[in-house]
Parts: sequence; C-alpha cells; structure tokens
Amino acid sequence: MSSSSFPLVFIFCFSILLLLMSTSMQTVSAATTNKACLKTYKKFIKSACNSTTYPKVCYKALSPSASAIKTDTNKLCSIALSFTLNATYNASSSIDSLSKMKGLSPSEKQIINDCAETTGEAIYELENSFKALANLQGSDHKADEMSDLKTWVSAALTDEYTCTDEFDGQKVSKAVKNTIKKKVLNLAKLTSNCLALFNLLDY
Repeated sequence: MSSSSFPLVFIFCFSILLLLMSTSMQTVSAATTNKACLKTYKKFIKSACNSTTYPKVCYKALSPSASAIKTDTNKLCSIALSFTLNATYNASSSIDSLSKMKGLSPSEKQIINDCAETTGEAIYELENSFKALANLQGSDHKADEMSDLKTWVSAALTDEYTCTDEFDGQKVSKAVKNTIKKKVLNLAKLTSNCLALFNLLDY
C-alpha cells in the first residue's frame, strides 16, 4: 500500500467512527425520550386510578398498557373495560371447572350453578357496555350512550355481588368458596373501578 493511501484509509475509518457514534447517541437519546414518556404515561394512569375505589388494583391492571394508553382517557377506559371483560371470561371458566369437581354437596352445586349464571350475565352486560363505549365517540346522543354504558356496568357489578352473596348461611368447602370469592371479588373491584374511570370521560 502506498503512503498516499493512508490518508484515505484514515478518513474512511474516521467517518465510520463518527457514524457509529452518531447512531449510538441517537439510540441513547431515543431511549431517554421513551423512558421519560413512559414515566409521564404511568403518572397519568396513577392519577386516574386515584379516583377509583381500588387504586392499587386499577394501577396494577393498567400500568402494563401505559404505552398504548399514553394520556388518552378514552383509551384508558377502553383498556380498563377490556381488561375487566377478560377477567370475567377467566372467572366464568374457573367457575365452570368447579362444577366438574367430584363430591360436591347439593348446596355447593346450586351455588356454582347460580354463580355460573350471574357471571354469564355479567359477561353479556360488559360486552354491551363495551359497545356503548365504542359508540360514544361518534354519537350525537352522548348523554344517552353514557347512561347506557354506566347502566350495563352497574348491572354487571350487581350480578358479581349476587354471586358472592350466595355463600351467606351455606356450608361450602374452602376449595369452592375460596376459588369463587377470589375470582369474583377481584372482578367486582375491576368493574367498580371502570365505573369510576368513566366519570373522567369528557362527554
């Protein structure tokens, strides 16, 4: 290699180094920006959840979706309702599984059947509330849609508590009682939180 080629090699290597440094700085800058944004989004969620009856349950459910929610109240409510609906499906599945247990007493069978029915009704009501929420944005009758939304969710909450009330004065095994109460009471907290979050909607 001739001596005249060294400056060209040096310039080429130096250019590559500058390019790598620039890319690295952009990556760090983007990561810093994303981290700052995520902090802002989570702060927004925490503030919204503080308006609910169960803020810790609310924040635990919604904070993983901070990047999707950002600072959008509509998305916050939509994701909260979607999370609650999925929890209802899960609770319904767990209750159905209990019905297959051996050695259930007549009262346990009745409680499981009743809870399966009320949970099924809650699913129907939450699905309808999801439709009402979706209709809100483009509706010319927002007050009516909001009323329908809250009515459906309130009905779901009533059904959830109806299930847990079934245990009053009944002899039920711990396996049945703990499984149902754990699932349904958590579901009731999520549903209650949805009602509170709907009050933040600007309609």
